[in-house]
Amino acid sequence: MFLFYVVLGAVFSTLAALCAFVITYEGYLKHFSDKRRPLIMAAKMSLAAFAFFMLVSMLLLVFINLF
Repeated sequence: MFLFYVVLGAVFSTLAALCAFVITYEGYLKHFSDKRRPLIMAAKMSLAAFAFFMLVSMLLLVFINLF
């Protein structure tokens, strides 16, 4: 059961990271003339979103297993 929750958290964290990347990249493209800097900034934001949602899913897993 533990592995199921980890895989589920990884899948949805990846989807959240992908959405964060697309949204921030489109927003940053409007403010910068080159394409490299928005790409790097959007990649950092997507990594942050992935880490956040993966952490939240692991905390929920611990909380669910306590009760």
